[in-house]
Amino acid sequence: MQVSPVSALAGSVQLPGDKSISHRALMLGAIARGQTVVKNFLPARDCFSTWQCLEQLGVKIHSSDQYRTVLVEGRELHGLQEPGQVLDAGNSGTTIRLLLGLLSGQQFFSVLTGDESLRQRPMQRVVKPLVQMGAHIAGRQSADRAPLAVQGGNLRAISYRLPVASAQLKSALLLAGLYSRGTMEIEEPAPTRDHTERMLQFMEVDIQKDGNYLRLNGGQQPVGREICVPGDISAAAFFLVAAACLPGSRLVCRDVGLNPARTGVLDVLQQMGARLEIRNMRMYGQEPVGDIYVESGQLQAVVIAGESIPRLIDEIPALAIAAARASGVSVIRDAAELRVKESDRISSVVKLLTDLGVKVQETANGMIIYGTNRPFQPAELESYGDHRIAMAGAIAGLMASAPVTVRQAECVAISFPNFENILHSIRAQ
Repeated sequence: MQVSPVSALAGSVQLPGDKSISHRALMLGAIARGQTVVKNFLPARDCFSTWQCLEQLGVKIHSSDQYRTVLVEGRELHGLQEPGQVLDAGNSGTTIRLLLGLLSGQQFFSVLTGDESLRQRPMQRVVKPLVQMGAHIAGRQSADRAPLAVQGGNLRAISYRLPVASAQLKSALLLAGLYSRGTMEIEEPAPTRDHTERMLQFMEVDIQKDGNYLRLNGGQQPVGREICVPGDISAAAFFLVAAACLPGSRLVCRDVGLNPARTGVLDVLQQMGARLEIRNMRMYGQEPVGDIYVESGQLQAVVIAGESIPRLIDEIPALAIAAARASGVSVIRDAAELRVKESDRISSVVKLLTDLGVKVQETANGMIIYGTNRPFQPAELESYGDHRIAMAGAIAGLMASAPVTVRQAECVAISFPNFENILHSIRAQ
């Protein structure tokens, strides 16, 4: 992908459906009673990995309008079938980790794998509590790496404190909890995105929440519903950052999910000096949605750390570009989780910024970024096959002195197939 510099951005962006919610709508629809109708489904590579795995488990999923509406025929809690082949999660950590929870409750054998990148990502954090619940899971490196073989069934509820703030781990345990005897109790060290809890409640499953504690009684049957998927705030983040950085920009991102566990990126941009306004607030089921208006501002350095990290972990590559355009020295810390994403996102972002001519220092759990008001220098940027690194490189190209090239940019299709078209459509005339 080659991106040329622009003076400003203007216009309106319609974001694709939220990736996290699209995954969960398929999975919960698969085990629901009756049909689940998913509107504004994200037709991206990661979500199709979940779709294909569920089909191999006997779930009928279909769409007749180019994925704007997807129908999932629920098979109820105990209606999934043993797959005849290995389930391939592709590049999707959400697919493999949430399916581990779901498959741990099944009375059959299954094997999960993924692409080369996913096979290097840690799984023991999910495997350990599922084994405590009674699942039998084996795999590479003491079941810390895929492929993973699962023999599920006969789970018992446990009380478990998550060792890391992870929505994927929490969601896997909630899915397994539906199949367990007794009451599942989960404690989070810090709040994480709660799409799974909200969707379960929307599908008539009772979950008690008290601060960072969750309780779920096993054996509850989700009921199929119509789910409208909000626009993905993680996708919006790249356009919000670009508009905040480029003087004279005025942009609106429409129908964006504004779940409080996901809006850390908005808090940071406002703290830096971007002018943001949210209008037309409403609810899609249990999820808040609105339109985000952004105008450029004189950005100031910021510290991103502590409990804010889980609320913006996926947006850090975008925010690093904003920090590079801000006045002063920005610090990102407590973000070691970035080391085990689709790439080592700490090293990937540091290399990207260095190639753009930005002074940056890598630390064990983050980075220190020295902002500059000079245009980025033109470069050929590596994406490392990581969709968020590729998109960060692309918006940096808008602020460079000459065109920037992003290698392996096809990986953007993992979460945002229409990204490049939208990027070209919002250049101010």
